[in-house]
Amino acid sequence: MQEKSFTTSILVDQTPEEVFDAINNVAAWWTGEPGVEGKASRVGEEFTYRFRDIHYSKQSVIELVPSKKITWLVTESELSFIEKKDEWNRTKIIFEIARMGKKTEVRFTHVGLTMALECYNDCSKAWSSYVSESLRKFISSEKVAMQ
Repeated sequence: MQEKSFTTSILVDQTPEEVFDAINNVAAWWTGEPGVEGKASRVGEEFTYRFRDIHYSKQSVIELVPSKKITWLVTESELSFIEKKDEWNRTKIIFEIARMGKKTEVRFTHVGLTMALECYNDCSKAWSSYVSESLRKFISSEKVAMQ
């Protein structure tokens, strides 16, 4: 039996279109030092995320279904706080967007981030925070509605 990958979800008041646009503005919600460089608005584009010397990863946009789904493939990673520093390599980060009554659900899954990985506890906590706090706050902000 294959282990389950980390997943979490949120409900927001914005439309699927607004949610899709907000997620694609990665630098606005996936914060770090120095943060995100590159673009994530078209298939084939790549961006990097860095948090000090603790976390580096490079993502390639491999799927965009407007207002429904976003998929990134992690092509490079270096997590300084674990032994196998490239645990994220070849994992996928997926955002599935669906209307749920008057709200929109964002279902986040990091495919390959399983309990078998050394970084699971720290990485799942970080993702929970980014999705439920940072991303939710950005989606709900007036900045998104004004784009």
